[in-house]
Amino acid sequence: MSKWTTADIPSQSGRTAVVTGANTGLGLATAEALAAHGAHVVLAVRDTTKGTRAADQIRTAHPDAAVTVQSLDLGSLRSVRTAADELNAAFPRIDLLINNAGVMYPPKQTTEDGFELAFGTNHLGHFALTGLLLQNVLAAPKARVVTVSSQGHRIQAAIHFDDLQWERRYSRVGAYGQSKLANLLFTHELQRRLDSRDTIAVAAHPGVSNTELMRHLHLPSAVNPLVGLLTQSASMGALPTLRAATDPTVRGGQYYGPSGLGEIRGYPELVESSAQSHDEALARRLWTVSEELTGVTFPL
Repeated sequence: MSKWTTADIPSQSGRTAVVTGANTGLGLATAEALAAHGAHVVLAVRDTTKGTRAADQIRTAHPDAAVTVQSLDLGSLRSVRTAADELNAAFPRIDLLINNAGVMYPPKQTTEDGFELAFGTNHLGHFALTGLLLQNVLAAPKARVVTVSSQGHRIQAAIHFDDLQWERRYSRVGAYGQSKLANLLFTHELQRRLDSRDTIAVAAHPGVSNTELMRHLHLPSAVNPLVGLLTQSASMGALPTLRAATDPTVRGGQYYGPSGLGEIRGYPELVESSAQSHDEALARRLWTVSEELTGVTFPL
């Protein structure tokens, strides 16, 4: 299965999938593929107008698709709690929770709750959402929590417990790297806490995909013609997430990414994350801090 594609996705009929950030890019490609294979897909998005357009786009391509839109702003714990309450009421069983939404290299900003934007959105928002939905995830047989990380977890990446919100000195690259490392530490610690349950936690990364996530890079105009050569499409970038979510051979704690040189592009395969992302003491400390900051504890 060296060239795993959407054709390899088994039937998702009868399953419910919640995909964050699903109105564009990787999230939309992920949601469309799951809907095309029979899942009831919930587009959990900050902008519901764009989410409705995305749902219409999926239904146009797949007239039988079951798609709904859920308002969710991961930069607001108030919004996360409201969304979780509504999702738990609407879907007693959630088979797939795909933590896809994220921001990359934004200028220094804070979330509604005062967290640095990348850490607050990419990690803390998803940590809280997962904890609040987990009871319904556990109710589904062989459910999965898939969290999208990045090769950025290797670049200037550390968990800065002495300055988690980058109040003293801000680095776009460092803040993004911290959030993506946190995604992997969270995945591995969640898998350990799930223990012998048949629900698993898995991670994936899209390589370098040409999506709206890159809007804060501000590349020189001379470089723009090279972007298409050095990146891959959203549909290719979504394949590692889709494989992590649906391939029957996937095991808890695994990490999927592109198979090409440097994991920049290519078909999805099992890859390795950094040694730091497997540090159990670091993961436990981050988990405790994340509980304190979000006020969310997991039913495990």
